[in-house]
Order: sequence, then structure tokens, then C-alpha cells
Amino acid sequence: MFLSVFDIFKIGIGPSSSHTVGPMVAASRFLESLRNSPFHAHGLRASLHGSLAFTGVGHATDRAVVLGLAGFEPASYDADAAETALAKIHAEHSLTPPGLDPLSFDPESDLMFDYGPPLPGHANGLILMATDAQGDVILKQTYYSIGGGFVVTAEELDRDTSPEAEIAVPYPFRSAAQMLEMARSSGKSIAEMKRSNEIAHHGYSKLEQGLNQLWQVMSDCIERGLASEGTLPGGLNVRRRAPGLHKALLNERGLNLAPPHSVNDWISTYAMAVNEENAAGGQVVTAPTNGASGVLPAVIRYWLDHIPTAAPSRLPDFFLTAAAIGGLVKTNASISGAEAGCQAEVGSASAMAAAGLAAVMGGTPEQVENAAEIALEHHLGMTCDPVRGLVQVPCIERNGLGAIKAVSAASLALRGDGMHLVPLDACIETMRQTGQDMSHKYKETSLGGLAVNVPNC
Repeated sequence: MFLSVFDIFKIGIGPSSSHTVGPMVAASRFLESLRNSPFHAHGLRASLHGSLAFTGVGHATDRAVVLGLAGFEPASYDADAAETALAKIHAEHSLTPPGLDPLSFDPESDLMFDYGPPLPGHANGLILMATDAQGDVILKQTYYSIGGGFVVTAEELDRDTSPEAEIAVPYPFRSAAQMLEMARSSGKSIAEMKRSNEIAHHGYSKLEQGLNQLWQVMSDCIERGLASEGTLPGGLNVRRRAPGLHKALLNERGLNLAPPHSVNDWISTYAMAVNEENAAGGQVVTAPTNGASGVLPAVIRYWLDHIPTAAPSRLPDFFLTAAAIGGLVKTNASISGAEAGCQAEVGSASAMAAAGLAAVMGGTPEQVENAAEIALEHHLGMTCDPVRGLVQVPCIERNGLGAIKAVSAASLALRGDGMHLVPLDACIETMRQTGQDMSHKYKETSLGGLAVNVPNC
């Protein structure tokens, strides 16, 4: 299956790609179905299931669904307009999506949280319904938010089909082994093969413009996070730390007494800046998810600012290589914390960032694959247990540590020849199995781990 770099990296809003971006996308798809329906709707209803119910409020899923049904979309999200729309919907108990007549919708009664067993297709399920004047359901669709902002209907999940599956590309690798074999036979790097695939799908201009935009949004997010002080929303009273860390690090620059390992603090600061913005509902890029959105931009910023040989012209190679690895993980395992724990989010992000860094630092395809494997292997078994259902503790610091692991993994791989015992494919399959065996308490439900052992207020 071909997954584009723009499938792995999406511009969206915080705090969660699966709990915020995905439900908003699902609502947008439902509106389109409603516009094409022969029935005349009078009202809307929605129900959240599984992890979307258990941690939906902390992840702003309720807001995302309401705003999505009002016509808002992640890529063009306007925070001020959203707040105005929400206030109006709560006051008037109705909304008017583009291209449709006003529809009755009371967020207090028409948006339901179902804390029973999850829907059969995935831990992140939601059902959207349109009703007639008598309140009878005239249109109903079940959606699954399967991680990273990806959304499928129940029918699409049953058929195991998607538009991406039908796209013909020059290098259609589905496993790391196939990827390496194609690299050997073609003499191309992973980034070169991925670029050929993307051009066959999008064309050269759209690819270049899109990649430039991805880094611009990531870079802007880092800068906002480094400058924004205060306390994060949600009730945990988590203080933004990135601005203070950044100021302290700037003051230490040029001091002979500064320890060499302070570079780790720089990496963590960049990552935390992004994830504090994400926790505040700001604009981020899924990489491959919102919960892990700080790892890859932190590694890129470290490479650009702290490695003398870094060249911004190589940024596309970083993204393309990382997307190739992310596509393998998404296709053969999961990038969803609700499905496989945080190993699927920060673990995947760390593997992607390690691969991208190894590539732009001159690594061979074998060394790039080794870097991804090292990073992923040492996140295996990591649970997703957010305190109070918020993408804050342990998520924000965890991104910093995931970025540090990515840099270490790339460095280790580049000091070898690419030969290693555990193939990336085996590591990805191990992650899939580990996620399958993991208790639901540790998969984004906030029913175990830190979520129940740390005071929630």
C-alpha cells in the first residue's frame, strides 16, 4: 500500500491526531454524505466509544466533533472563529454547516459518551447520525479514527481498502526487506525511491511546496512554544517549561563550564516546545501523531542548529526517509496509542526521526534501516497512560526523550556498517504483537499506570 508523505505528516490542531483531528475529519466526511443524501435532515447526533469516550474530554474530542459538524476542518482551523462558533452552538442548540440548512444540535444531550465495550473495529470509534423532524435516524455512519488523523468507515475497515491501495508507484515496497532490496537493485537511496513514488502521485511542484510547508509549520510551532509562557489548559496546572529552558540554555552558550550533555537539553526543549503547543490546542504537524509531534521537528532543529554540516536543502530527504519508515509501521503495525500504546506513537516517531537523521548525515539504506530499528526497539512495551486524559503528562517530556533516543540511534547506526541482528520488520511485528497483548488500561483509556497513580488535580 502506498502511503504518501502527506498522509504521514498532516497539518492539524492539538491535542490529539486520533482524538481531535480524526473526529473532526469524520464529521466533515459525514457532512459530505449528508449533502449528497436524498433525505432532508432536521438534527444531528453523535456517540463516542472506546478510548474516544474515556479520554475524549481531555483530548478535546467533544469540541472536535461539534466543530467538525459545524464545518471546521483541521488544516484550515481558525481558533478565534471556533470559539465564537462553539459559544453560539451551546447557546442556540443548532448549527449551520456549509451547504446545509440549520440543524438542531445540543452538545449536552446530542453528543453521548458510551463507556461500555468499544466498537468492534477499533478502540477509537464514533457514530454520527442525522435525524428527521420526528427524531428518527435517517442517515447513520460508524467511523474509526485509527491514528495519525487517519479515518475509515466501518465498511472501509471491513473491506480493508482505501484509495491509497490503488495507486501505482515505481517502488511499491511494503516491508523494510523489500525497501532495502529495491535500494540495492536500483542504486537509489530510500529518499530517492520515496521521491519517485511521490512525484508519480502528486507531481514535483506539489511535493516540493508541500514539504516546504511542513517544515514551516513545524518551525513556527517550535518558535511559538519557545516564546509562550503560562499554564496549560485542562486542570492539571502544568506549567509551560520550554521558554524557561530555552532562556537558560541561551545564557549558558559560550561558557566553558557548560557540560557536553547539555545538547540533550536543547533537543528536549525543542520537542517540549512543540508538545506544549499541541497540549494548548495549537497548530502542529502529525509526525506521525499529535501526541508524538515534537520528536521529529526537535531532531530536525537539532540537526540544523547544532551540526555544522547540516544543509537545509536536504530537508526533503529527511521528510521522505522518515515517511517511508512511518508508512511501514502504519501498514504493518499501528501508529495509534489507543491500539498499541505509546510505543506506536513516540516509538514510531523516534524511528522515523532516527532514519531521517541517518539519511541526511550520509547513511546508507542499511544504516538508515538500522537506525530506525534501534530507536523503535527501545520503545517496545511503552504504555499510553495520560494523567486525566490530557496529552501532557507523561507525553510532553516523553517527546524529548524520544528525540534524544532518535539522535543516539542514528549515531550508533552510522558508526556501524548496517549489519545488525534484529531486522526492522521483526521489530515492527514485535510492536504489533506487544500492542495486541497490552491491557486496554494502558492504551489511552487513562484506566491504569500514571493516570491512576498520580493525583488528577
